[in-house]
Amino acid sequence: MPSHEILREAFDKVSPKEISQTMGVSLSLVYKWAQPPGECGSGGIPNPLDRAAELMSLTKNPALIKWLCRAAGGYFVRNPSRHAEEEKGLVPLTNEILQQFADLLGAITDAAADHRISKKETKIIRTHWDELKMIAEGFVRACEVGEFDKIRRQSPGAES
Repeated sequence: MPSHEILREAFDKVSPKEISQTMGVSLSLVYKWAQPPGECGSGGIPNPLDRAAELMSLTKNPALIKWLCRAAGGYFVRNPSRHAEEEKGLVPLTNEILQQFADLLGAITDAAADHRISKKETKIIRTHWDELKMIAEGFVRACEVGEFDKIRRQSPGAES
């Protein structure tokens, strides 16, 4: 969905006037953010979402999006490259998910052995959790595009 449509939907929940006053920008600018680029004299003014995306593209620094996700109460996990998932195959990728889950459980078990979890142990757990989410996302994406279905159909002895 284009960024201006996301903003238009957001304006259904919070009025552009309130946004304008809180952010200290003109009401007309806020309305322009919800217009497609070049429409109604918007003059191609990039909205804050487009500007954030451009900043990410220019800096190539995932810390920017991670900060936004934390501010929204979430956490950013980069999707794996589709090419890498295509090469692994169904069984190796399933094994990788299970191994990463086992590593996560091992980190939790090790950390909880003394009935407390330190900041250092928390970072280790977070690293394993993020890796598991990335691997699982790659698996789901490969399923969605039919990568494993193609493999089954191409396998010797596969049903037609």
